[in-house]
Amino acid sequence: MSPARNGVRPFSAKTTAIDGLYVIEMKEVRDDRGTVREFYRESAFVEAGLPSLGPWLQINATESKHGVIRGLHGEDMYKLVAIVAGEAFGAYVDARPKSATYGAVVTARLVKGTQVLVPRGVCNGFQSVSRSATQYLYAFDQEWVVGMQGTAVSPVDPALGIVWPIPVGSGSAGLLSEKDAGLPPLAEAAPLERA
Repeated sequence: MSPARNGVRPFSAKTTAIDGLYVIEMKEVRDDRGTVREFYRESAFVEAGLPSLGPWLQINATESKHGVIRGLHGEDMYKLVAIVAGEAFGAYVDARPKSATYGAVVTARLVKGTQVLVPRGVCNGFQSVSRSATQYLYAFDQEWVVGMQGTAVSPVDPALGIVWPIPVGSGSAGLLSEKDAGLPPLAEAAPLERA
């Protein structure tokens, strides 16, 4: 995290090994009362060379128990994700067949004040690593609908090389949903098809 000056940490965005995926530090203002973080400021995003994303059409919050993995899902929408409470290990996979970074994997430690901008077709997943529940916030530029275009891959696909902090194995019932446990590896996943 960037150092704070006079209780203010500026907004910053860092590129990653996946084209269009950014790890972001929110602008943060601290004083004796606590902390204010800017979840989204259009002008800061545009000034940093990020896409203009507003207005958000859907915002979800999940609460996940220690060790739970959600994902890897790559719908046809931008996602801006952040932690509201707790801590998570984020994992992102470029599942866009025509992308120069197809197959690339990026992981990030997700704490309060850190965001990830996930482009269309890049799979997003995370594992709650807090002893207490982790609250994960998603902002979408499209409304999620059943059957929307996208790609989903197994979060335990060995070819991805993701080392989840809390191991997932045969005795890990409840850490993965039945749906996510049954997802195909990236090599067999149906690619995102744009209409």
